[in-house]
Amino acid sequence: MKKLIIGLAVSAAFSIPAVAQESVEVLHWWTSGGEAAALNVLKTNLEKQGVKWNDMPVAGGGGEAAMTAVRARVTSGNPPTAVQLLGFDIQDWAKQGVLADLTPLATKEGWDKVVPAALQRFSKYQGKWVAVPVNVHSTNWVWANRDVLAKSGVTSDPKTFDEFIADAEKVQKAGYIAIAHGGQPWQEATIFDSIVLTTGGVDYYRKAFVELDPKALNSATTLKVFQRMSQIRKLVDKDFSGRDWNVASGMVISGKAGFQIMGDWAKGEFLHAHKVPGKDFDCFRFPGTQGMVSFNSDQFAMFKLADPQKTAAQMKMAADVMAPSFQSSFNVVKGSVPARTDVPDTAFDACGKKGIADLAEANRNNTLVGSIAHGHAVPAAIKNAFYDVITRHFNGQIDDKKAVAEMVSAAQN
Repeated sequence: MKKLIIGLAVSAAFSIPAVAQESVEVLHWWTSGGEAAALNVLKTNLEKQGVKWNDMPVAGGGGEAAMTAVRARVTSGNPPTAVQLLGFDIQDWAKQGVLADLTPLATKEGWDKVVPAALQRFSKYQGKWVAVPVNVHSTNWVWANRDVLAKSGVTSDPKTFDEFIADAEKVQKAGYIAIAHGGQPWQEATIFDSIVLTTGGVDYYRKAFVELDPKALNSATTLKVFQRMSQIRKLVDKDFSGRDWNVASGMVISGKAGFQIMGDWAKGEFLHAHKVPGKDFDCFRFPGTQGMVSFNSDQFAMFKLADPQKTAAQMKMAADVMAPSFQSSFNVVKGSVPARTDVPDTAFDACGKKGIADLAEANRNNTLVGSIAHGHAVPAAIKNAFYDVITRHFNGQIDDKKAVAEMVSAAQN
């Protein structure tokens, strides 16, 4: 018995107390195949540093489901380590004083010098960094199945809106779905981004949908925008209502449809299906928007946490997200382009190289504008009011003129 007691005492004396593992709990809506593959790059990087990844996915994009989940956690005093947020949603949380100050890390690593000012508009609040930009997505893209286009007699990329409609009609007449679309308000608003840009240009886009100028909104240009949305509506299939965006991408990938008007996250689905740009599919700016980029930027907002160990893990995650190597490897998979301007395009495919070049050009020429559809043009309340008008018009519940009047009213209210 003495030997046993002595043995236990020696064992206790030399035992090493368990150290709690650093961990991050990340709320996000990257649940499709391509998105999950991209997120795994970040998860793997952190786990190599001994930081455990606790996944908190909320399917359905950055809509009310995700925000409801965040509100519930923050209200209960137990916010996630990091939350994927877009645009004005970041500012809304910052105003509530619940976001951590990342400025010391940002200053140490020189983020101000490499992140475009248009992104910093949302990454900072009252001069302090409160979120980390992961990427720059742009919404004014078209994705096309090369085989379907060839079989439909479409021989070149359209350069104008009218040429695009003519090509889509050829695809429809050949027996394919012309434009793959998912009938959800944010998807219709994503098409709207491109139609506004191609119809009125950057100056009109800013006046009407960023500055909310009543004359610009209540104009013949806005009427033409809705008339063109009506043209697009005739080119989608009858079963579009409620379809998820990645299912619509799959219709183009599988050869059921010719085109999809969608942000560059769609490319992640094509790559996940082992399709090659320039061989299996084409990517091009929505006709008439060449030289312009409507963007959104996925960012991770870091919430204030009491546990210093969790805070340390937050800083590791923030530093990893902004590392040039991660910005390259993540965005190669995701379909977006880096949020840093100093990341080379070496590892990117043809669509990615074009995206990086287009972003640089738009940044230089002041033709980089926040997406109406994705919370980078106006705050959420107005964005959602716009959603309501756009989607009711797309579904034939109001006509073109009524839609214009309701957009003016939505902006005023």
